[in-house]
Amino acid sequence: MSDWDDGREPPKPSIGTLVERLSEQATRLVRSEIALAKTELTKKLTHAGIAIGLFVAAGVLALYGLGWLFFAAYAGIAEALAPWLAALILGVAILIVVAVLALVGKKQLSRGVPRRPRRPSRASRTTSRR
Repeated sequence: MSDWDDGREPPKPSIGTLVERLSEQATRLVRSEIALAKTELTKKLTHAGIAIGLFVAAGVLALYGLGWLFFAAYAGIAEALAPWLAALILGVAILIVVAVLALVGKKQLSRGVPRRPRRPSRASRTTSRR
């Protein structure tokens, strides 16, 4: 069906016109996709920034809470022993926990990271040449 009122067929665009339209539309599409990607990335980074800030605040408050728990343990031990001895016992206990955590962390790190790059074995080198 024709869009023209007099019944004639509309003129067909030339190949040059079609290529020009394709170029314009492709450019417009790429620009709009880049703008959409920027918008999405900005939203994601905003949410990530807020999340990081909340995690930092939670970590700081957790450290304060842990300090108060250490103080409560100290005060409890100080009821039965001299305060200096209570502080010494609690300090040694904390250092033992720190040492165990550090050793476990070192063991996990050595499992995950090889000491040096590995060369392929002879068998795999000969099969890869074929």
